[in-house]
Amino acid sequence: MLFLKIWYRVTGFFTLAFFKLLYGRNFQHGKAFHVRAGFHVSIEDNGTLHVGDDVFFNNYCSVNVRSDVTIGDGTIFGENVHIYDHNHRYGNPFLPIKEQGYTQAPIHIGAHCWIGTNTVILKGVTIGDNVVAGAGCVIYKDIPSNTIIMQNGQVHSIIATTKEHLA
Repeated sequence: MLFLKIWYRVTGFFTLAFFKLLYGRNFQHGKAFHVRAGFHVSIEDNGTLHVGDDVFFNNYCSVNVRSDVTIGDGTIFGENVHIYDHNHRYGNPFLPIKEQGYTQAPIHIGAHCWIGTNTVILKGVTIGDNVVAGAGCVIYKDIPSNTIIMQNGQVHSIIATTKEHLA
């Protein structure tokens, strides 16, 4: 197990170094930013990716940026999470979709969130602090802080006054 942890840290270090070299100032990250296998970043059109301290991306996640994506401190992502701050335009039926350009809007993901496996986060979304997004969610509108959201659309506020309530 120790070997596997060392392997993840070493390969993650080189992955982040590659993206930093490729995107320069457009890719900014804090301390203790860790990624696992298959992490991918795509930054186009002078977009920017800002990642806070102590952020973790599990296997096969991707962040696709044309505008701006900001991720707060201590946020963790399950496997296969995809983040897109843009979408294809498709209003002209006489022009191929790939030639119609994009709409785009920034994404802000707060601090200390847990984004579950196979979640997709779409353009223009603000996710507050301490949000839990269950596996398989498609997040297309804002989520307030201290909220749990599940794939079936149920939303629950986290209300706790003592540590015992959080256990």
